[in-house]
Amino acid sequence: MSNTKILIGGLVITLGLAAFLFWPGNERNATPSIDENKIEVVMYKNPGCECCTKWATRMNMDQYQVIEKPIPTMMAKKQEVGVPARFESCHTAMVEGYFIEGHVPIEDVNRLLKEKPDALGLTVPGMPIGSPGMEVPGREADTYDVYLVKKDGSTEVYSSY
Repeated sequence: MSNTKILIGGLVITLGLAAFLFWPGNERNATPSIDENKIEVVMYKNPGCECCTKWATRMNMDQYQVIEKPIPTMMAKKQEVGVPARFESCHTAMVEGYFIEGHVPIEDVNRLLKEKPDALGLTVPGMPIGSPGMEVPGREADTYDVYLVKKDGSTEVYSSY
């Protein structure tokens, strides 16, 4: 096969792939439409993490619309928004200027947005069994606390489960 035929073949394959990826209506590149009646939540997570998606699904059933953003640099995002290292969990969401770290129940997010405390956000450290998105059939739920992280770095128990 001549070099010209190989070059033309490669060009055709490249153009075909580009058309597939960028063709209007291709779901992979579609920006999710935002429901104006819902509160937007942007959730940063490790690619492939399913417990994070389960948490998002529960939030979406309420007054929220979660946009999932898989990123490979979760630690950098957590540091950027002020999540203290000892309070980290698997995903970091942002809503109305607050971080929501980990499997925080909807009721606590609702309360946070109603009260609007002078704080950075809420966190459920680790991944307690039984927290939203971490349910395990046949396994009793762990007890856990939700913490409010204040702007001065101090924390307080916001609620207990």
